[in-house]
Amino acid sequence: MTDAPEQNEQSTESASMRKPLIAVTMGDPGGIGAEVIVKALADPQVRKLGRFIVYGLHEMLTYAADQAEIAPYWFRLHHDEIDEVRSGVVVADFDELPATFSRNATPEGGFASERFLSEAVTANKARFVNAIVTAPINKTSWKMAKVRFPGHTEYLADAYRCRRVTMAFVGGAMRIALASSHTGLFSLRNSFTIGRVFQPIDLLDDWLRRSMGIEEPRIAVCGLNPHAGEDGQFGDEEKRIIEPAMVMAGEVGIKVEGPFPADTLFIDAAKGKYDGVVAMYHDQGLIPIKLLHFDSAVNVTLGLPVIRTSVDHGTAYNIAGKNRANEGSMKAALKLACQLATTPMAAATKHAKSQTKDRKLIEAKDPVGEDKGGSPKA
Repeated sequence: MTDAPEQNEQSTESASMRKPLIAVTMGDPGGIGAEVIVKALADPQVRKLGRFIVYGLHEMLTYAADQAEIAPYWFRLHHDEIDEVRSGVVVADFDELPATFSRNATPEGGFASERFLSEAVTANKARFVNAIVTAPINKTSWKMAKVRFPGHTEYLADAYRCRRVTMAFVGGAMRIALASSHTGLFSLRNSFTIGRVFQPIDLLDDWLRRSMGIEEPRIAVCGLNPHAGEDGQFGDEEKRIIEPAMVMAGEVGIKVEGPFPADTLFIDAAKGKYDGVVAMYHDQGLIPIKLLHFDSAVNVTLGLPVIRTSVDHGTAYNIAGKNRANEGSMKAALKLACQLATTPMAAATKHAKSQTKDRKLIEAKDPVGEDKGGSPKA
């Protein structure tokens, strides 16, 4: 009987080690990343879902905890010294970097946030961590630091050598994938192709099947123009580009409907009528989901071989360091990452197995950005 406590401790430790290990990157040190991470992981209900390693600055995390009157609940190690996380939260400290940062865009902030992300990617490629959750970076800071990519999505696509990735958002009943993300509206005209619209339909359908367990997802597609073009009166991109992309999707077994006017489609989407929606451009998809779920929406990158979730907001320099940030989106991102990391991803559904060859053929014929079918550019 004297061995029982030791056996119980070993059993508890074994159970903890079976939980997913989630990499959390602090983002721009001048923003609210440290605050939302500290507040989100302070919730025992979040911590019990997994093990966590925070790549960032211990001093800034401690400062955020002090302001929020949260007692530190983590262990601190230098980022080069961590070879195991048995349970709880470990801060991978980059103490060689400055401990203070300006509350605005700076090259130092860009350099630091890229370092945190790079370390998390390295850990994932080494199969050390099971998923990556990112706090916000500042795109101007990255540009000032001469980072080659405008944001997380593009950085991760290059890091994992993925030709096709799509930015998507999850909030409430809505799951929204974007046909274009960080592209100016007038610039979109030069890259709006059938392939660009087919890609998010395809990747969203695949993600809903594999990660959400929905056997036959029902996907709605937004029009680009007012009233979805009104039979060509307000633009013909629906007929010329969006509808052909939907036909292609239907040919590989995807249940897709539309194109619908965006000003009414999201009413149905919010009620759960569809399993997913494809929006044509950034604000078309983000305005409704942020309006309804700003404090709980999650950014998900589709098409990566790694689970990556993120908050739906930016660095919020104006409130950084003031203990005013809402941690809801970070908490939701952590929960979703843990959920996805513990949900057995089907090697492939029967549908996916039967359609892989066809999808590859479509990709080869109509890669994103390449003209197809006459003149598909807007």
